[in-house]
Amino acid sequence: MATNKNALIRYKVLDKCFSNPGKRYFINDLIEECNKVLADIDPNSSGISRRQIFEDIVFMESEEGWSIDLGKHRDGKRVYYRYNDKSFSINNMPLNELEINQLKNAVDILSQFKGMPQFEWVHELVPKLQKGSNAHDRKKVIIDFDNNQYLKGIENLGTLHNAISYKKVLRVTYHPFESENASELTIHPYYLKQYNNRWFLFGYNPEKDKYDWNLALDRIVSIEEERGKYKKNTEIEWDEYFEDIIGVTKPIDGEVENISLLFKGKTGKYIESKPLHGSQKSRWLDANALEVNLKLIINYEFERLLLSYADSVVIQTPKKLSAQIRSHLKNALENYP
Repeated sequence: MATNKNALIRYKVLDKCFSNPGKRYFINDLIEECNKVLADIDPNSSGISRRQIFEDIVFMESEEGWSIDLGKHRDGKRVYYRYNDKSFSINNMPLNELEINQLKNAVDILSQFKGMPQFEWVHELVPKLQKGSNAHDRKKVIIDFDNNQYLKGIENLGTLHNAISYKKVLRVTYHPFESENASELTIHPYYLKQYNNRWFLFGYNPEKDKYDWNLALDRIVSIEEERGKYKKNTEIEWDEYFEDIIGVTKPIDGEVENISLLFKGKTGKYIESKPLHGSQKSRWLDANALEVNLKLIINYEFERLLLSYADSVVIQTPKKLSAQIRSHLKNALENYP
């Protein structure tokens, strides 16, 4: 069975060529059509070979493929290819082993999101795929995401996702960390975001007249649907909203600042391979020092992130950020008399 990269894409392109009664597709034409599609997907694609096309045809003719009935017609010294049955297409055929395996691989990945109600259909799909396949052996998991299925509040994720999709107003009982008692509020839900293995709901709070009110899912006590007209979000593009921050906290009147950091030793290599933020630009000053420049709004999450690198980062600018981190570290030392 052909398992090389983009095999299914090539089969679909060849199928389209073979089922076209208005044009004769010779081998060079088939190569050209495949390369066009592959180049659209990946501009750096090096294309495919004549041999690859012949191997693809052999696979499509096999029982492992679709058992296609392909006519090979001579035109002088050249041969063009066309289905003998003009109405035939692999798109009209049941899924073959290759397609089932591709789907199962995708399902294996989605199955990692356990505990999330909106992915329950994934677990129902697996037995159906196995039923249509000869491969009944249980596959070992070969990919794992940083996903905590026991996270408090995760059971509300599906409810909130549906409320956003169907534009429902919600009445939420919420208990923030800094408060002794829970309280109720109305929210028009707009957006769900995960950060640092926690989920947050963003929406319109009519009492505060704020479109970016956020609630941590692990602090939600209960959720009820509330009657009332849903207020659509006309204020915020969420991709842009989070562009200038790390995490979910956007300080009122916060402005983008130029930040210069110096990372030492192995930490520099780590930061270079895993940027702190999309604005990051870095350069090595020497073999042991990486200078990192960022443009973002300083918030709680960014400060916490810097503290996690406390023994290997120097904050060059702004000075107020350096002073703030110094204050945090001084307070931390008091915990270790």
